[in-house]
Amino acid sequence: MKAVYKTDQGRVRQNNEDSGGTFVNKDGHRLAIVADGMGGHRAGDVASKMSVAHLQESWEQTEGIKTADDAEKWLRTHIIEVNQLVFDHANNHEECDGMGTTIEAVIATNQFATIAHVGDSRCYIFNDSGFQQLTEDHTLVNELVRTGQITKEDAEHHPRKNVILRAIGTEQDVKIDTKTIIFEEGDILLLCSDGLSNKVKEDQMISILHSEDTLEQKALSLINRANENGGEDNITLIILEFDDNSERG
Repeated sequence: MKAVYKTDQGRVRQNNEDSGGTFVNKDGHRLAIVADGMGGHRAGDVASKMSVAHLQESWEQTEGIKTADDAEKWLRTHIIEVNQLVFDHANNHEECDGMGTTIEAVIATNQFATIAHVGDSRCYIFNDSGFQQLTEDHTLVNELVRTGQITKEDAEHHPRKNVILRAIGTEQDVKIDTKTIIFEEGDILLLCSDGLSNKVKEDQMISILHSEDTLEQKALSLINRANENGGEDNITLIILEFDDNSERG
């Protein structure tokens, strides 16, 4: 498994409230996380960093994830823990009131990849079958599109585009979407915050991912493209590539 993680403040924001990373457990399996924090006074920064730190610490002590059911259970259990941690912290620290974060988390093994999703960060797959978004945005605008009230074209410029319906830490209970896919030689997963997906069109993503560049170069190209197209938000991404010839993990 090859992996690269990149985050960038963008061209407009005063600070970077995104967090993330890729981490390996005792079995050599990889956990990839993108978290896009929200909330005033840098509270989003607190929410996203708390979430990633807790998941990293838990994952690095984990072993025995053998099936997709194991992976899904692990993700649900620990994301629920993270939700409670962030929720409690927000309630106990006035400056963090209302903070939250999206979570895009993937457990990747040599047989499958299991995705856990809350919010409007995204996970895409790129392989011989094409390029596909694997997650559904938990946003007001996406709900309007899904129910046929507006078109996808309307959604791109909707005044309430940033309204998120589901996040980590904003409520005591959280609903988590999970999905498992077969992960095979040559497949690429792209996890990203909306700072990338709002600024780089899918055909541009495909062109960059399809290039002969290294994963590092592809990640930098995606971030550069988002900044060239305005860079109004923080930009965070992870590229995971299934490669049997790379080191395990």
